[in-house]
Amino acid sequence: MPVQRKRGRVPGWLRGVIWAVIAIAVVSTASYSTGVAALTSSNTASTALRLALPILLCALGGLWAERAGVVNIGLEGMMILGTWGAAWGSYNGGVWAGLVAALVFGALGGLLHAVATVTFNVNHIVSGVAINLLGLGVTKYLANLIFAPLSGNPRQSPVVPKFDTYSASFLSDWLGDLEKQQRVGISDVAGILRGLVTEVAPLTMIAIILVPVSFWVLWRTRFGLRLRSCGENPVAAESLGVNVYLHKYVAVIISGAFAGMGGASLVLLRGGADYLENQTNGRGYIGLAAMIFGNWRPGGLLGGAALFGYADGLQLAGGGEAVLALLYGAVILVAVIVVVQLFRKQWIAAGLGVVGAGVLYAIYWANDTLPSDLIPYTAHFVTLIVLAVASQRLRPPKADGQPYRRGED
Repeated sequence: MPVQRKRGRVPGWLRGVIWAVIAIAVVSTASYSTGVAALTSSNTASTALRLALPILLCALGGLWAERAGVVNIGLEGMMILGTWGAAWGSYNGGVWAGLVAALVFGALGGLLHAVATVTFNVNHIVSGVAINLLGLGVTKYLANLIFAPLSGNPRQSPVVPKFDTYSASFLSDWLGDLEKQQRVGISDVAGILRGLVTEVAPLTMIAIILVPVSFWVLWRTRFGLRLRSCGENPVAAESLGVNVYLHKYVAVIISGAFAGMGGASLVLLRGGADYLENQTNGRGYIGLAAMIFGNWRPGGLLGGAALFGYADGLQLAGGGEAVLALLYGAVILVAVIVVVQLFRKQWIAAGLGVVGAGVLYAIYWANDTLPSDLIPYTAHFVTLIVLAVASQRLRPPKADGQPYRRGED
């Protein structure tokens, strides 16, 4: 009897490349169909990269905590602590001191969450909400105490130093020439790449490097294996000699540090504001959404952060007209998905896709631009849509959010 061979799975990195190519093809087609060049301009790509960083870093923070079995809803509060720490440290000691201070403040928030959830077994959601409220209250008090005499405004810091930026000059100029030529496809790719290699800060490079580093540590080291076992089956991990409490503490503290670094990216990057009250604007929650979209994997959450950052950057760079053109791109993408579902004979999914594409196209056809009041919430709408679509294929750690006591079954 012949042995049937299993189909080889497509490597994760190759799937990411395929999806990136599809995304570029969709926005390129939408750009030329609607005449809105902002969809693939270097300015949009550069803005999107800057806005994706805090989301990416919060998503990485959520990944570390939840892989150890701790739900970290408190990422928003830890990011808020990071924004204040970054402004305070940068004002007194320069940008690198600001980055270290942001890491420390965020890690302190993570430590408090770990004490509550790991040691005292407080419900993870309750503790996370408390951290968010505490972060907002502590930074408001500290800003009023320290920043108000310096800036004259208790809601913001004085001007703080920012990270210098660097560009690949020759590559940037060459890509700029290609972008101006307006060649179909080529100019779109050139514009996107130019935005990614022009005026890049060291913090940006550190954040991107942390993605493969996190994958290597969590999936290729003994420490990472033990940490992930705490999120899958802590009782079994304990029976094999793993110090579950220690690994959970380390994971949540690292999670808070990453969230604090995300707060630093809002304060210390050029183009962003100095410390402002409520400047995180829910990015901690969007970071959690990016982590869920990425199915608790570093490569997946990178794609989620890029998507949300792009949606946020597009509304700043192109306004309502560009966001409406992106809606046209969504129609194209849904149409492609419908064709795939038809080939798979998934009739119900294909039918729902047709209805969805029709609704999106009706909205696009009936409007010249989107209402100005809705444009700032583009990333939030994208978050809701993506979570609804991705909810069918999620596989969180089995013991994520479950209480654990040493010695109990």
